[in-house]
Amino acid sequence: MIVRYTGDLKRLQEEIGFQAEELLAGYAIVHISPELAPRLLSAQEILWTEVPARVYEEVTAGKRAACVTALQGQHPELTGQGVLVAVIDSGIDYTHPDFRNEDGTTRIAALWDQTARGEGMPPAGYFSGVLYAKEQIDAALRGEQNADGGNPVPEVDLSGHGTHVAGIAAGNGRASGGRYRGVAYESTLLIVKLGGTQVDPFPQTANLMTAVDFCVRYAAAAGLPLSINLSFGNSEGAHDGQSLLETYLDAVSLYGRNSICIGTGNDGNAGRHVGGVFPKGTGNEAGAEEEVLFTVGNRESRLQMGLWLNAIDTVELSLVSPSGTVRRLPEDLRGSGTAVKGYPAAGGTVLNFGSSVAEVFVGEATPYRGIREISITLRGKNGEIEPGTWRILMNPVRILEGVYDIWLARSGQNTLTRFLQPTPERTLTIPSTAARPVAVAAFDARTSSIAAFSGRGYPRAEQYIKPDIAAPGVEIVSCAPGGGYTAKTGTSMATPFVTGSAALLLQWGIILGNDPYLYGERLKAFLIQGAEKLPGLTEYPNSYVGWGTLCVAESLRLME
Repeated sequence: MIVRYTGDLKRLQEEIGFQAEELLAGYAIVHISPELAPRLLSAQEILWTEVPARVYEEVTAGKRAACVTALQGQHPELTGQGVLVAVIDSGIDYTHPDFRNEDGTTRIAALWDQTARGEGMPPAGYFSGVLYAKEQIDAALRGEQNADGGNPVPEVDLSGHGTHVAGIAAGNGRASGGRYRGVAYESTLLIVKLGGTQVDPFPQTANLMTAVDFCVRYAAAAGLPLSINLSFGNSEGAHDGQSLLETYLDAVSLYGRNSICIGTGNDGNAGRHVGGVFPKGTGNEAGAEEEVLFTVGNRESRLQMGLWLNAIDTVELSLVSPSGTVRRLPEDLRGSGTAVKGYPAAGGTVLNFGSSVAEVFVGEATPYRGIREISITLRGKNGEIEPGTWRILMNPVRILEGVYDIWLARSGQNTLTRFLQPTPERTLTIPSTAARPVAVAAFDARTSSIAAFSGRGYPRAEQYIKPDIAAPGVEIVSCAPGGGYTAKTGTSMATPFVTGSAALLLQWGIILGNDPYLYGERLKAFLIQGAEKLPGLTEYPNSYVGWGTLCVAESLRLME
Protein backbone atom coordinates (compact mmCIF):
# COMPACT_ATOMS: atom_id res chain seq x y z
CA MET A 1 0.00 0.00 0.00
CA ILE A 2 1.05 3.62 -0.59
CA VAL A 3 0.82 5.46 2.73
CA ARG A 4 0.86 9.11 3.77
CA TYR A 5 1.64 9.29 7.47
CA THR A 6 2.65 11.51 10.34
CA GLY A 7 4.77 10.65 13.36
CA ASP A 8 6.78 7.43 13.69
CA LEU A 9 5.98 4.28 11.68
CA LYS A 10 8.35 2.13 13.75
CA ARG A 11 5.87 1.83 16.65
CA LEU A 12 3.17 0.66 14.27
CA GLN A 13 5.55 -1.79 12.61
CA GLU A 14 6.33 -3.41 15.95
CA GLU A 15 2.71 -3.35 17.11
CA ILE A 16 1.00 -4.58 13.94
CA GLY A 17 3.76 -6.40 12.07
CA PHE A 18 4.56 -5.11 8.58
CA GLN A 19 7.48 -3.84 6.53
CA ALA A 20 7.73 -0.25 5.32
CA GLU A 21 9.87 1.57 2.77
CA GLU A 22 9.91 5.07 4.14
CA LEU A 23 10.12 7.79 1.54
CA LEU A 24 10.68 11.53 1.77
CA ALA A 25 7.98 13.98 2.91
CA GLY A 26 5.94 11.54 4.99
CA TYR A 27 5.25 8.85 2.40
CA ALA A 28 5.91 5.13 2.61
CA ILE A 29 5.36 1.90 0.74
CA VAL A 30 3.89 -0.61 3.17
CA HIS A 31 4.01 -4.39 2.66
CA ILE A 32 1.35 -5.97 4.88
CA SER A 33 -0.82 -9.07 5.07
CA PRO A 34 -4.43 -8.38 4.01
CA GLU A 35 -5.83 -9.51 7.36
CA LEU A 36 -3.69 -6.94 9.18
CA ALA A 37 -4.56 -4.03 6.86
CA PRO A 38 -7.69 -2.88 8.81
CA ARG A 39 -5.55 -2.28 11.92
CA LEU A 40 -3.15 -0.15 9.89
CA LEU A 41 -5.97 1.86 8.32
CA SER A 42 -7.42 2.72 11.72
CA ALA A 43 -4.10 3.87 13.19
CA GLN A 44 -3.87 7.55 14.16
CA GLU A 45 -0.54 8.00 12.34
CA ILE A 46 -2.01 7.04 8.94
CA LEU A 47 -3.36 10.06 7.06
CA TRP A 48 -4.26 8.35 3.78
CA THR A 49 -3.60 5.14 1.84
CA GLU A 50 -3.97 3.98 -1.74
CA VAL A 51 -3.59 0.66 -3.48
CA PRO A 52 -0.72 0.97 -5.99
CA ALA A 53 -1.59 1.25 -9.66
CA ARG A 54 0.63 0.63 -12.63
CA VAL A 55 2.62 3.66 -13.66
CA TYR A 56 1.44 3.42 -17.29
CA GLU A 57 -1.96 3.53 -18.89
CA GLU A 58 -2.75 0.28 -20.68
CA VAL A 59 -5.18 0.02 -23.58
CA THR A 60 -7.33 -2.01 -21.15
CA ALA A 61 -7.43 0.81 -18.60
CA GLY A 62 -7.91 3.39 -21.33
CA LYS A 63 -10.90 1.47 -22.64
CA ARG A 64 -12.40 1.47 -19.15
CA ALA A 65 -11.91 5.22 -18.86
CA ALA A 66 -13.52 5.75 -22.28
CA CYS A 67 -16.45 3.45 -21.31
CA VAL A 68 -15.56 1.03 -24.12
CA THR A 69 -15.36 -1.89 -21.68
CA ALA A 70 -18.82 -1.05 -20.32
CA LEU A 71 -20.24 -0.72 -23.81
CA GLN A 72 -18.88 -4.06 -25.02
CA GLY A 73 -19.99 -5.71 -21.78
CA GLN A 74 -23.57 -4.67 -22.54
CA HIS A 75 -23.23 -5.11 -26.32
CA PRO A 76 -20.67 -7.85 -27.03
CA GLU A 77 -21.68 -7.76 -30.68
CA LEU A 78 -20.09 -4.30 -31.08
CA THR A 79 -16.57 -5.15 -32.20
CA GLY A 80 -16.23 -3.00 -35.29
CA GLN A 81 -17.11 -5.84 -37.64
CA GLY A 82 -18.11 -4.56 -41.06
CA VAL A 83 -16.46 -1.16 -40.57
CA LEU A 84 -13.26 0.13 -42.15
CA VAL A 85 -10.80 1.74 -39.74
CA ALA A 86 -8.26 3.82 -41.65
CA VAL A 87 -4.97 4.67 -39.97
CA ILE A 88 -3.02 7.36 -41.84
CA ASP A 89 0.35 7.41 -40.14
CA SER A 90 3.92 6.05 -40.27
CA GLY A 91 2.89 2.63 -41.56
CA ILE A 92 2.27 -0.63 -39.73
CA ASP A 93 3.99 -3.86 -38.81
CA TYR A 94 1.56 -6.03 -40.76
CA THR A 95 3.19 -9.18 -39.35
CA HIS A 96 2.10 -8.30 -35.79
CA PRO A 97 -0.37 -10.95 -34.51
CA ASP A 98 -2.84 -8.24 -33.44
CA PHE A 99 -3.47 -7.35 -37.08
CA ARG A 100 -4.02 -10.95 -38.19
CA ASN A 101 -6.95 -13.32 -38.02
CA GLU A 102 -6.95 -16.66 -36.21
CA ASP A 103 -5.94 -18.42 -39.41
CA GLY A 104 -2.93 -16.14 -39.81
CA THR A 105 -4.34 -14.04 -42.65
CA THR A 106 -4.22 -10.27 -42.52
CA ARG A 107 -6.99 -7.97 -41.30
CA ILE A 108 -5.69 -5.27 -43.65
CA ALA A 109 -7.81 -4.72 -46.75
CA ALA A 110 -5.19 -2.55 -48.43
CA LEU A 111 -1.89 -0.86 -47.54
CA TRP A 112 -0.72 2.17 -49.48
CA ASP A 113 2.93 2.92 -48.77
CA GLN A 114 3.50 6.42 -50.14
CA THR A 115 7.23 6.08 -49.49
CA ALA A 116 7.73 2.87 -51.48
CA ARG A 117 9.90 2.99 -54.58
CA GLY A 118 10.20 0.06 -56.92
CA GLU A 119 7.95 -2.81 -57.95
CA GLY A 120 4.25 -2.06 -57.84
CA MET A 121 1.92 0.84 -58.57
CA PRO A 122 0.16 3.46 -56.47
CA PRO A 123 -3.64 3.49 -56.29
CA ALA A 124 -5.30 4.57 -59.52
CA GLY A 125 -5.32 8.33 -59.76
CA TYR A 126 -2.38 8.91 -57.40
CA PHE A 127 1.30 9.29 -58.20
CA SER A 128 3.40 8.17 -55.25
CA GLY A 129 4.26 4.89 -53.59
CA VAL A 130 2.85 1.40 -53.99
CA LEU A 131 -0.55 -0.04 -53.12
CA TYR A 132 -0.49 -3.55 -51.63
CA ALA A 133 -3.70 -5.57 -51.70
CA LYS A 134 -4.79 -8.07 -49.05
CA GLU A 135 -3.74 -10.96 -51.29
CA GLN A 136 -0.18 -9.64 -51.51
CA ILE A 137 0.02 -9.15 -47.76
CA ASP A 138 -1.24 -12.69 -47.15
CA ALA A 139 1.37 -14.00 -49.57
CA ALA A 140 4.09 -12.16 -47.67
CA LEU A 141 2.80 -13.59 -44.39
CA ARG A 142 3.05 -17.08 -45.87
CA GLY A 143 6.69 -16.41 -46.70
CA GLU A 144 6.25 -16.26 -50.45
CA GLN A 145 8.68 -14.24 -52.54
CA ASN A 146 8.64 -12.16 -55.70
CA ALA A 147 10.13 -13.47 -58.93
CA ASP A 148 13.38 -11.75 -57.97
CA GLY A 149 13.37 -13.39 -54.52
CA GLY A 150 12.26 -10.27 -52.65
CA ASN A 151 9.48 -9.68 -50.13
CA PRO A 152 6.22 -8.91 -51.98
CA VAL A 153 5.35 -6.35 -49.27
CA PRO A 154 8.57 -4.74 -48.01
CA GLU A 155 6.71 -2.40 -45.63
CA VAL A 156 8.51 -1.35 -42.42
CA ASP A 157 7.20 0.99 -39.73
CA LEU A 158 10.48 2.56 -38.65
CA SER A 159 9.10 4.77 -35.86
CA GLY A 160 6.43 2.36 -34.61
CA HIS A 161 3.98 5.25 -34.28
CA GLY A 162 1.46 3.96 -36.81
CA THR A 163 1.63 0.42 -35.41
CA HIS A 164 0.93 1.77 -31.91
CA VAL A 165 -2.01 3.90 -33.07
CA ALA A 166 -3.53 1.06 -35.08
CA GLY A 167 -3.29 -1.22 -32.07
CA ILE A 168 -5.29 1.17 -29.89
CA ALA A 169 -7.99 1.70 -32.49
CA ALA A 170 -8.30 -1.84 -33.77
CA GLY A 171 -5.72 -4.37 -32.47
CA ASN A 172 -7.27 -7.73 -31.51
CA GLY A 173 -4.79 -8.50 -28.72
CA ARG A 174 -3.75 -11.92 -30.05
CA ALA A 175 -0.11 -11.40 -29.03
CA SER A 176 -1.15 -10.71 -25.43
CA GLY A 177 -3.97 -13.20 -24.99
CA GLY A 178 -6.44 -10.32 -25.28
CA ARG A 179 -4.85 -8.17 -22.56
CA TYR A 180 -3.92 -5.30 -24.88
CA ARG A 181 -6.87 -5.61 -27.21
CA GLY A 182 -7.88 -2.39 -28.95
CA VAL A 183 -11.33 -0.85 -29.33
CA ALA A 184 -12.76 -2.00 -32.69
CA TYR A 185 -10.89 -5.28 -32.65
CA GLU A 186 -12.85 -7.02 -35.43
CA SER A 187 -12.87 -4.09 -37.85
CA THR A 188 -11.09 -4.18 -41.20
CA LEU A 189 -7.96 -2.05 -41.44
CA LEU A 190 -7.08 0.38 -44.21
CA ILE A 191 -3.51 1.65 -43.86
CA VAL A 192 -1.71 4.57 -45.49
CA LYS A 193 1.96 5.18 -44.76
CA LEU A 194 2.52 8.88 -45.31
CA GLY A 195 5.42 9.90 -47.51
CA GLY A 196 7.01 13.05 -48.79
CA THR A 197 8.84 14.01 -51.95
CA GLN A 198 12.31 13.23 -53.27
CA VAL A 199 13.38 16.72 -52.17
CA ASP A 200 11.69 16.59 -48.74
CA PRO A 201 11.13 13.03 -47.45
CA PHE A 202 8.97 14.15 -44.53
CA PRO A 203 5.19 13.84 -44.95
CA GLN A 204 3.46 16.96 -46.17
CA THR A 205 -0.13 18.16 -46.02
CA ALA A 206 -0.54 17.20 -49.64
CA ASN A 207 0.35 13.59 -48.80
CA LEU A 208 -2.17 13.67 -45.98
CA MET A 209 -4.90 14.97 -48.27
CA THR A 210 -4.28 12.27 -50.85
CA ALA A 211 -4.32 9.67 -48.11
CA VAL A 212 -7.72 10.83 -46.83
CA ASP A 213 -9.02 11.02 -50.35
CA PHE A 214 -7.93 7.46 -51.07
CA CYS A 215 -9.55 6.13 -47.90
CA VAL A 216 -12.87 7.86 -48.51
CA ARG A 217 -12.98 6.64 -52.10
CA TYR A 218 -12.00 3.12 -51.12
CA ALA A 219 -14.77 2.92 -48.50
CA ALA A 220 -17.36 4.30 -50.90
CA ALA A 221 -16.41 1.73 -53.55
CA ALA A 222 -16.60 -1.05 -50.96
CA GLY A 223 -19.92 0.23 -49.63
CA LEU A 224 -18.61 0.28 -46.05
CA PRO A 225 -18.71 2.92 -43.31
CA LEU A 226 -15.32 4.42 -42.53
CA SER A 227 -13.59 5.74 -39.41
CA ILE A 228 -10.38 7.67 -40.17
CA ASN A 229 -7.59 8.32 -37.68
CA LEU A 230 -5.22 11.28 -38.21
CA SER A 231 -2.46 11.75 -35.66
CA PHE A 232 -0.39 14.13 -37.78
CA GLY A 233 -0.39 17.92 -37.58
CA ASN A 234 1.63 21.12 -37.69
CA SER A 235 1.52 24.79 -36.68
CA GLU A 236 2.22 26.30 -40.09
CA GLY A 237 -0.91 28.35 -40.67
CA ALA A 238 -3.50 30.70 -39.24
CA HIS A 239 -5.30 28.06 -37.14
CA ASP A 240 -8.63 29.46 -38.28
CA GLY A 241 -10.02 26.46 -40.14
CA GLN A 242 -9.65 28.20 -43.47
CA SER A 243 -6.54 26.63 -45.01
CA LEU A 244 -7.09 24.35 -47.96
CA LEU A 245 -6.25 21.31 -45.90
CA GLU A 246 -8.82 22.25 -43.26
CA THR A 247 -11.57 23.17 -45.69
CA TYR A 248 -10.81 20.00 -47.66
CA LEU A 249 -11.36 17.87 -44.60
CA ASP A 250 -14.62 19.70 -43.93
CA ALA A 251 -15.74 19.02 -47.46
CA VAL A 252 -14.67 15.38 -47.65
CA SER A 253 -16.47 14.74 -44.35
CA LEU A 254 -19.68 15.05 -46.35
CA TYR A 255 -18.76 12.22 -48.72
CA GLY A 256 -19.90 8.72 -47.89
CA ARG A 257 -20.64 7.48 -44.39
CA ASN A 258 -17.56 8.37 -42.43
CA SER A 259 -16.08 9.84 -39.27
CA ILE A 260 -12.72 11.65 -39.15
CA CYS A 261 -10.85 12.00 -35.85
CA ILE A 262 -7.79 14.25 -35.51
CA GLY A 263 -5.43 14.74 -32.57
CA THR A 264 -4.93 18.28 -31.26
CA GLY A 265 -1.16 17.87 -31.01
CA ASN A 266 1.28 18.10 -28.11
CA ASP A 267 2.10 21.81 -28.10
CA GLY A 268 0.05 22.77 -25.03
CA ASN A 269 3.11 23.39 -22.88
CA ALA A 270 5.78 23.51 -25.60
CA GLY A 271 6.05 27.31 -25.72
CA ARG A 272 5.23 27.51 -29.41
CA HIS A 273 2.52 30.19 -29.41
CA VAL A 274 2.22 33.84 -28.37
CA GLY A 275 -0.90 35.91 -28.85
CA GLY A 276 -2.33 39.25 -27.88
CA VAL A 277 -4.32 42.31 -28.92
CA PHE A 278 -2.93 45.65 -30.11
CA PRO A 279 -4.83 48.72 -28.88
CA LYS A 280 -6.96 50.22 -31.64
CA GLY A 281 -5.87 53.52 -33.13
CA THR A 282 -3.47 55.24 -35.51
CA GLY A 283 0.04 56.48 -34.81
CA ASN A 284 0.51 57.35 -31.14
CA GLU A 285 -3.07 56.24 -30.45
CA ALA A 286 -2.13 52.70 -31.45
CA GLY A 287 -0.14 52.17 -28.29
CA ALA A 288 3.43 51.38 -27.34
CA GLU A 289 5.75 48.92 -28.99
CA GLU A 290 5.33 45.28 -27.96
CA GLU A 291 8.21 42.87 -27.47
CA VAL A 292 8.16 39.09 -27.95
CA LEU A 293 11.11 37.07 -26.65
CA PHE A 294 12.09 33.64 -27.89
CA THR A 295 15.13 31.47 -27.29
CA VAL A 296 17.00 29.40 -29.82
CA GLY A 297 18.79 26.36 -28.48
CA ASN A 298 22.08 24.94 -29.68
CA ARG A 299 22.40 23.24 -33.06
CA GLU A 300 19.20 24.66 -34.54
CA SER A 301 19.69 25.02 -38.28
CA ARG A 302 16.24 26.22 -39.36
CA LEU A 303 13.42 27.92 -37.50
CA GLN A 304 10.18 29.19 -39.00
CA MET A 305 7.45 31.27 -37.38
CA GLY A 306 4.39 33.08 -38.66
CA LEU A 307 2.84 36.29 -37.32
CA TRP A 308 -0.84 36.44 -38.24
CA LEU A 309 -2.89 39.59 -37.99
CA ASN A 310 -5.88 41.15 -39.69
CA ALA A 311 -5.08 42.45 -43.16
CA ILE A 312 -6.55 45.83 -42.25
CA ASP A 313 -3.97 46.28 -39.47
CA THR A 314 -0.47 47.67 -40.03
CA VAL A 315 2.55 47.05 -37.79
CA GLU A 316 6.26 47.72 -38.17
CA LEU A 317 8.60 44.91 -37.19
CA SER A 318 12.19 44.70 -36.06
CA LEU A 319 14.18 41.57 -35.24
CA VAL A 320 17.02 41.67 -32.69
CA SER A 321 19.62 38.89 -32.42
CA PRO A 322 21.16 37.66 -29.12
CA SER A 323 24.32 39.63 -29.93
CA GLY A 324 22.30 42.84 -30.32
CA THR A 325 22.10 43.21 -34.11
CA VAL A 326 18.86 45.02 -35.04
CA ARG A 327 17.21 44.66 -38.42
CA ARG A 328 14.01 46.49 -39.29
CA LEU A 329 11.60 45.08 -41.79
CA PRO A 330 11.95 47.28 -44.89
CA GLU A 331 9.07 49.68 -45.45
CA ASP A 332 8.64 48.71 -49.08
CA LEU A 333 7.73 45.15 -48.12
CA ARG A 334 4.49 46.14 -46.44
CA GLY A 335 1.64 44.90 -48.59
CA SER A 336 3.90 43.63 -51.39
CA GLY A 337 3.29 39.93 -50.92
CA THR A 338 1.25 37.46 -52.92
CA ALA A 339 -1.15 34.70 -51.90
CA VAL A 340 1.43 32.05 -52.79
CA LYS A 341 3.99 31.89 -49.99
CA GLY A 342 7.42 30.71 -51.12
CA TYR A 343 6.98 31.58 -54.78
CA PRO A 344 10.00 33.57 -56.03
CA ALA A 345 7.85 36.63 -56.81
CA ALA A 346 6.36 36.67 -53.34
CA GLY A 347 8.16 39.82 -52.26
CA GLY A 348 10.40 38.32 -49.62
CA THR A 349 13.73 39.66 -48.40
CA VAL A 350 16.80 38.48 -46.50
CA LEU A 351 18.01 40.19 -43.33
CA ASN A 352 21.65 39.59 -42.33
CA PHE A 353 22.58 38.91 -38.69
CA GLY A 354 26.20 37.90 -39.10
CA SER A 355 26.22 34.16 -38.50
CA SER A 356 22.46 33.94 -39.15
CA VAL A 357 20.00 35.19 -41.74
CA ALA A 358 16.26 35.82 -41.59
CA GLU A 359 14.12 35.28 -44.66
CA VAL A 360 11.02 37.46 -44.34
CA PHE A 361 7.83 37.17 -46.35
CA VAL A 362 4.97 39.65 -46.02
CA GLY A 363 1.65 38.30 -47.16
CA GLU A 364 -1.74 39.86 -47.80
CA ALA A 365 -5.35 38.82 -47.48
CA THR A 366 -6.28 35.89 -49.68
CA PRO A 367 -9.59 35.03 -51.32
CA TYR A 368 -10.30 32.70 -48.38
CA ARG A 369 -9.37 34.82 -45.37
CA GLY A 370 -9.09 38.43 -44.32
CA ILE A 371 -5.94 37.93 -42.28
CA ARG A 372 -2.36 37.88 -43.46
CA GLU A 373 0.94 36.36 -42.44
CA ILE A 374 4.35 37.84 -41.90
CA SER A 375 6.61 34.81 -42.08
CA ILE A 376 10.11 34.77 -40.60
CA THR A 377 12.51 31.92 -41.28
CA LEU A 378 15.82 31.90 -39.43
CA ARG A 379 18.77 29.99 -40.85
CA GLY A 380 22.35 29.53 -39.79
CA LYS A 381 24.90 30.50 -42.42
CA ASN A 382 27.19 27.68 -41.37
CA GLY A 383 24.48 25.29 -40.27
CA GLU A 384 23.58 26.76 -36.87
CA ILE A 385 21.40 29.73 -35.91
CA GLU A 386 22.96 32.02 -33.32
CA PRO A 387 21.75 30.53 -30.02
CA GLY A 388 20.32 32.64 -27.21
CA THR A 389 17.43 35.05 -26.75
CA TRP A 390 16.02 36.78 -29.84
CA ARG A 391 13.49 39.62 -29.78
CA ILE A 392 10.66 40.60 -32.09
CA LEU A 393 9.71 44.27 -31.72
CA MET A 394 6.22 45.13 -32.97
CA ASN A 395 5.23 48.78 -33.38
CA PRO A 396 1.51 49.24 -34.09
CA VAL A 397 0.96 51.87 -36.81
CA ARG A 398 -2.70 51.57 -37.77
CA ILE A 399 -4.85 49.15 -35.79
CA LEU A 400 -8.52 48.57 -36.61
CA GLU A 401 -8.99 45.01 -35.31
CA GLY A 402 -5.87 44.24 -33.27
CA VAL A 403 -5.68 40.50 -32.65
CA TYR A 404 -2.31 38.92 -33.41
CA ASP A 405 -0.89 35.41 -33.08
CA ILE A 406 2.61 34.03 -33.61
CA TRP A 407 3.22 30.32 -33.99
CA LEU A 408 6.63 28.72 -33.90
CA ALA A 409 6.07 26.35 -36.75
CA ARG A 410 9.25 24.42 -37.38
CA SER A 411 12.34 23.70 -35.32
CA GLY A 412 14.58 20.85 -34.24
CA GLN A 413 14.29 18.78 -31.11
CA ASN A 414 15.90 21.30 -28.73
CA THR A 415 13.33 22.03 -26.03
CA LEU A 416 15.08 25.34 -25.27
CA THR A 417 13.79 26.70 -28.58
CA ARG A 418 10.53 28.35 -27.50
CA PHE A 419 8.81 31.61 -26.61
CA LEU A 420 9.78 32.84 -23.15
CA GLN A 421 6.28 34.08 -22.31
CA PRO A 422 4.04 31.73 -24.30
CA THR A 423 0.27 31.76 -24.58
CA PRO A 424 -0.98 28.16 -24.13
CA GLU A 425 -4.37 28.94 -25.67
CA ARG A 426 -4.71 28.29 -29.40
CA THR A 427 -2.03 25.59 -29.40
CA LEU A 428 -4.17 23.20 -31.43
CA THR A 429 -2.19 21.85 -34.35
CA ILE A 430 -3.55 21.95 -37.88
CA PRO A 431 -5.72 20.20 -39.13
CA SER A 432 -7.49 19.60 -35.81
CA THR A 433 -8.73 23.17 -36.28
CA ALA A 434 -11.03 22.04 -39.12
CA ALA A 435 -14.69 22.40 -38.22
CA ARG A 436 -16.31 19.07 -39.12
CA PRO A 437 -13.81 16.39 -37.98
CA VAL A 438 -13.67 15.38 -34.34
CA ALA A 439 -10.74 17.17 -32.65
CA VAL A 440 -9.40 14.93 -29.87
CA ALA A 441 -7.44 16.21 -26.88
CA ALA A 442 -5.68 14.00 -24.33
CA PHE A 443 -6.25 13.62 -20.60
CA ASP A 444 -4.58 11.52 -17.93
CA ALA A 445 -7.05 8.76 -17.06
CA ARG A 446 -4.84 7.58 -14.19
CA THR A 447 -5.49 10.77 -12.23
CA SER A 448 -8.64 12.04 -14.01
CA SER A 449 -6.80 15.26 -14.83
CA ILE A 450 -5.89 17.32 -17.85
CA ALA A 451 -2.70 16.57 -19.78
CA ALA A 452 -0.54 19.71 -19.87
CA PHE A 453 1.00 18.77 -23.22
CA SER A 454 -2.35 18.46 -25.01
CA GLY A 455 -2.98 21.15 -27.62
CA ARG A 456 -5.79 23.40 -26.51
CA GLY A 457 -7.75 26.55 -27.18
CA TYR A 458 -10.24 27.46 -29.84
CA PRO A 459 -9.36 28.19 -33.49
CA ARG A 460 -8.16 31.73 -34.12
CA ALA A 461 -11.52 33.26 -35.06
CA GLU A 462 -13.24 31.35 -32.22
CA GLN A 463 -16.16 30.70 -34.53
CA TYR A 464 -16.60 27.15 -33.19
CA ILE A 465 -15.49 24.99 -30.28
CA LYS A 466 -12.29 22.94 -30.44
CA PRO A 467 -11.26 20.50 -29.10
CA ASP A 468 -14.49 18.54 -29.28
CA ILE A 469 -13.66 15.79 -26.81
CA ALA A 470 -10.77 14.21 -24.88
CA ALA A 471 -9.62 10.60 -24.47
CA PRO A 472 -6.89 8.81 -22.47
CA GLY A 473 -3.44 9.75 -23.80
CA VAL A 474 -0.86 9.17 -21.07
CA GLU A 475 1.33 6.03 -21.01
CA ILE A 476 -0.89 3.96 -23.29
CA VAL A 477 0.41 0.44 -23.96
CA SER A 478 -0.21 -0.80 -27.49
CA CYS A 479 1.40 -2.68 -30.36
CA ALA A 480 5.07 -2.27 -31.24
CA PRO A 481 6.94 -3.46 -34.34
CA GLY A 482 8.28 -6.95 -33.82
CA GLY A 483 5.18 -8.43 -32.23
CA GLY A 484 5.35 -6.92 -28.75
CA TYR A 485 3.97 -3.86 -26.97
CA THR A 486 5.20 -0.52 -25.70
CA ALA A 487 3.87 2.56 -23.88
CA LYS A 488 3.52 5.95 -25.57
CA THR A 489 2.06 9.30 -24.54
CA GLY A 490 0.41 12.01 -26.63
CA THR A 491 -2.78 13.08 -28.35
CA SER A 492 -1.76 10.56 -31.02
CA MET A 493 -2.63 7.89 -28.46
CA ALA A 494 -5.90 9.58 -27.42
CA THR A 495 -7.26 9.95 -30.95
CA PRO A 496 -7.52 6.22 -31.82
CA PHE A 497 -9.72 5.64 -28.75
CA VAL A 498 -12.26 7.96 -30.37
CA THR A 499 -11.61 6.52 -33.84
CA GLY A 500 -12.30 3.00 -32.59
CA SER A 501 -15.36 4.15 -30.64
CA ALA A 502 -16.71 5.85 -33.75
CA ALA A 503 -16.28 2.52 -35.58
CA LEU A 504 -18.39 0.78 -32.91
CA LEU A 505 -21.15 3.35 -33.33
CA LEU A 506 -20.95 3.08 -37.12
CA GLN A 507 -21.42 -0.67 -36.74
CA TRP A 508 -24.40 -0.20 -34.41
CA GLY A 509 -26.06 2.36 -36.62
CA ILE A 510 -25.26 1.36 -40.20
CA ILE A 511 -24.13 -2.27 -40.25
CA LEU A 512 -26.72 -3.49 -37.70
CA GLY A 513 -29.43 -1.21 -39.10
CA ASN A 514 -30.27 0.77 -35.97
CA ASP A 515 -29.59 4.20 -37.49
CA PRO A 516 -28.62 4.45 -41.18
CA TYR A 517 -27.69 8.13 -40.74
CA LEU A 518 -25.29 7.71 -37.86
CA TYR A 519 -22.11 9.26 -39.29
CA GLY A 520 -20.47 12.65 -39.72
CA GLU A 521 -21.89 15.50 -37.65
CA ARG A 522 -24.65 13.30 -36.23
CA LEU A 523 -22.15 10.79 -34.86
CA LYS A 524 -19.98 13.60 -33.47
CA ALA A 525 -22.99 15.11 -31.72
CA PHE A 526 -23.69 11.84 -29.88
CA LEU A 527 -20.03 11.48 -28.90
CA ILE A 528 -20.22 14.98 -27.40
CA GLN A 529 -23.55 14.36 -25.68
CA GLY A 530 -22.15 11.26 -23.98
CA ALA A 531 -19.00 12.99 -22.75
CA GLU A 532 -18.20 12.96 -19.03
CA LYS A 533 -16.86 15.83 -16.93
CA LEU A 534 -13.40 15.97 -15.38
CA PRO A 535 -13.04 16.79 -11.68
CA GLY A 536 -12.04 20.39 -11.13
CA LEU A 537 -13.28 21.70 -14.48
CA THR A 538 -16.59 23.49 -14.04
CA GLU A 539 -17.05 25.26 -17.38
CA TYR A 540 -17.99 23.27 -20.48
CA PRO A 541 -16.98 23.49 -23.21
CA ASN A 542 -13.45 24.51 -22.24
CA SER A 543 -10.11 24.84 -24.00
CA TYR A 544 -8.64 21.73 -22.34
CA VAL A 545 -11.10 18.90 -23.09
CA GLY A 546 -13.85 20.55 -25.09
CA TRP A 547 -17.20 19.11 -24.03
CA GLY A 548 -15.63 16.46 -21.79
CA THR A 549 -14.03 13.02 -21.91
CA LEU A 550 -15.09 10.15 -24.13
CA CYS A 551 -17.76 7.78 -22.75
CA VAL A 552 -19.02 5.78 -25.71
CA ALA A 553 -21.36 3.68 -23.54
CA GLU A 554 -23.29 6.83 -22.58
CA SER A 555 -23.35 7.94 -26.22
CA LEU A 556 -24.98 4.66 -27.21
CA ARG A 557 -27.42 4.83 -24.31
CA LEU A 558 -28.57 8.24 -25.50
CA MET A 559 -29.01 6.94 -29.05
CA GLU A 560 -30.97 3.93 -27.85
